[in-house]
Amino acid sequence: MSPDWPTESLMAVPSEVRRAQPGDQADGLRRLFSTRTVRFIPVVSNPFVVQESVLIQQVSAALEQLGLYTLVVDVCDPGLAPVDVSDDLASRIQVLTDRTASLSARGLPGRWPGSSSAPHGFLHAVVDAAPLSQAVLVHGSASELARLFGRGELHLSRPRPIVICGEQAESMTHAYAALKVLSQRADWRAHDLLVSAAAGSAGIRLVKDRLAQCAALFLGGVRHDVVDIDPRAAARSTTASSTLMAFMDASLNAAAAFVLPELGRRGPVLVTSSPLLQSMV
Repeated sequence: MSPDWPTESLMAVPSEVRRAQPGDQADGLRRLFSTRTVRFIPVVSNPFVVQESVLIQQVSAALEQLGLYTLVVDVCDPGLAPVDVSDDLASRIQVLTDRTASLSARGLPGRWPGSSSAPHGFLHAVVDAAPLSQAVLVHGSASELARLFGRGELHLSRPRPIVICGEQAESMTHAYAALKVLSQRADWRAHDLLVSAAAGSAGIRLVKDRLAQCAALFLGGVRHDVVDIDPRAAARSTTASSTLMAFMDASLNAAAAFVLPELGRRGPVLVTSSPLLQSMV
């Protein structure tokens, strides 16, 4: 392979396409000044899942264990944002670990209105705020996610969202309504499913089967990967299970791939306390 051929950071590539490369002193520079891909994973919120935040923490833990710099962006409930909220996304990022950070962006996506020339302005701003992020979880309602990602125009591939659902009837109704919104507004007909339920619960199978049947019969949709998490057990653990790691690894392969320009053209790196928040000037 020619030394001028652009390569991605190995940690940014899912296992399906990972490949071993010899490490040397110049390896870090080759990764830094190469074309990179950020993978956006939409996670559809469900207000009837009480411990949804625990599930998000487990998902981000799985990505961290896969070796990825991960940013969790919350765009739920846009009406809750204060009027005087700052547009400076970088100042709103909270570092959770060396590889994981969170961004509360409720009400902010609307400040970057889409246009034919720049339909993904907010997503661009997120990458600018944390330019070394490799996986970005965008947690929000189906309608907000459909607006943010659209139908995959302009080099942002169409993602396969993760839909969260619990055992309650209201939760299943909401999850199906979300699938309908994604199908009608963004033509997303494939999804992954994350079920919040107590370990061994008989309701897990009901949730999986009912949503899969409804998606197939009424929306022409397909459910791909599925995983269940016991939120009470997850709340006592700081690590993700191997099952969840495999689920997220597959999700990375189906995420929205956003190719960034060569970092070397964006200026030197300003190092902060976390590599995730290094900025280009």
